[in-house]
Formats: sequence, C-alpha cells, structure tokens
Amino acid sequence: MTQPMNELPHDHHDIQTLLAIMARLRDPQGGCPWDVEQTFASIAPYTIEEAYEVADAIDREDRHALKDELGDLLLQVVFHARMAEEEGSFAFGDVVAAISDKMIRRHPHVFADASVEDAEAQTVAWEEQKRRERESSGHEDTSALAGIARGLPEWQRAVKLQKRAATVGFDWPDITPVIAKLHEEIEEVRAEFSAVADDPGDAAARNRLEEEIGDLLFVAANIARHARVDVGAAMRRANLKFERRFRAMEVLADADGNALAALPLEAQDRYWNRAKAGEK
Repeated sequence: MTQPMNELPHDHHDIQTLLAIMARLRDPQGGCPWDVEQTFASIAPYTIEEAYEVADAIDREDRHALKDELGDLLLQVVFHARMAEEEGSFAFGDVVAAISDKMIRRHPHVFADASVEDAEAQTVAWEEQKRRERESSGHEDTSALAGIARGLPEWQRAVKLQKRAATVGFDWPDITPVIAKLHEEIEEVRAEFSAVADDPGDAAARNRLEEEIGDLLFVAANIARHARVDVGAAMRRANLKFERRFRAMEVLADADGNALAALPLEAQDRYWNRAKAGEK
C-alpha cells in the first residue's frame, strides 16, 4: 500500500524518503500520470542524460550543481528499482546488496588477503575477476570482448574494445604506429571523399566513406587511450572551447555592428582569431 504524502518520513537525508516519494509518484490511484506511464525503455534515455549532466558539473567544477545532478542520477536508480519491484523482479535493497557484494568480491586486496602493486595491476585483476564471473554464470560468450555493452556511447565502447583486446596482447607497442595509422586513415578518408564528390549518388561510395570515417575515429580513440586521456573528457573540452570561442565571435561581431551570419567566411574567421587571441 502506498504511503500517503503526509506520512512520508520527515528525515529528507534518508533514502527511505526518496523511495517513498517514488512509490507515491508511481501509485496508479493517486500518483503522477507521467510517472505512472513510464517504462524501463522510456526512462533509459533520461538515465543516460543525467549521467552526462553529472560529468558536465564535474568539468565545470560546480560542486553545487554536482550535488543536484547526483541527486537526479540517484532518482533514476530509484525509478528503475521501483518499476522492477512493481513487476516482482527486484527492489532497491537488492540493487544495493548486489553492488555491495560485487565491490567486496572485486576488491580482495582490500577486503581479503590478496595484494596488488598499483592501480594498473588492479585494473588487470578487475577484468580477470569479471571474466571469471562471466564463466561461473554460464555465459556462453568466451571471447575476450564478451560483456562490453552495446548501449554504450560508441567512443566509449571503442576504448573498451581496445582495452580488452590489449589484455591478450593485441595492441600497439607504443604511440608511434598509432599516429602512423591515423595518417593512413586520413588518406583513406580523403580518397573516399573524392569518390563521393565525383558521384554524389553512389551509395556504395558513401558507405565506404562512412566506414573510413569510422576507422579514423576508432584510431583517434586509440591515440587517446595510449595517451591515457579520457575521450569523453577530451571531447567535452573541445566542445566547450568551440562554444566559448563561437559565442565570443558573436559578441565581437555585434560590437562592430555586424551580423555574424551575414559575413563571408573570411570575415568570420577573423573574428574567430580575435576570440582565440582574447583567451591568451
């Protein structure tokens, strides 16, 4: 039975309050119509969005926003757990128990008598533990690439595929051949781009161009991995930098009495250089 709102726990620092709020929102007899009609599939995009908003708050070093965004992300966990409880699959407590058990199991160097030399060794041990867990669960896929979710952003999945392949030795020895591969992929993109330009209606050429651009991005992700740079963080910084400079262009053009959209590219580029110089 859903708890009436005036009987919700008074301590808003307690997770039980949030669980009770979600139960009330999902109550078919008196809850929120929008919340009641949601499903796992319809809520999934919001879960992903909230995770990105957490990352954005961290990038901006905005701790107040981070607090709020972590709450929004926690709500997503509670939402999914509530829907699962309603269908009899599991409840929030089961989610907590599962992750607690997993953390203890995957950190034997903390909670048992195992030892690791450093963070890199721990990463190797973590992946090995995950492999053993897949085997013990009867998972049929025995590939070194098993268990890498297809729902991940593709740049993140690319890095995970590369890291997993590296665990069996399939990896470049250093950054030099990866840079060479990047130049090779750029030339292949250039060639396929020319083919498409020669015949824009050639579907096969467009497919080849898409494939080569994919290869180029895959190698770029590999460069980031070898450099120990997070691809997502690097892209967020690049996006923020572009946005910051473009907005500065608009301000500079407006101050000169110009509409940026009405200017030729050469004039726009001069504003870009001014905006870039203004950051130094």
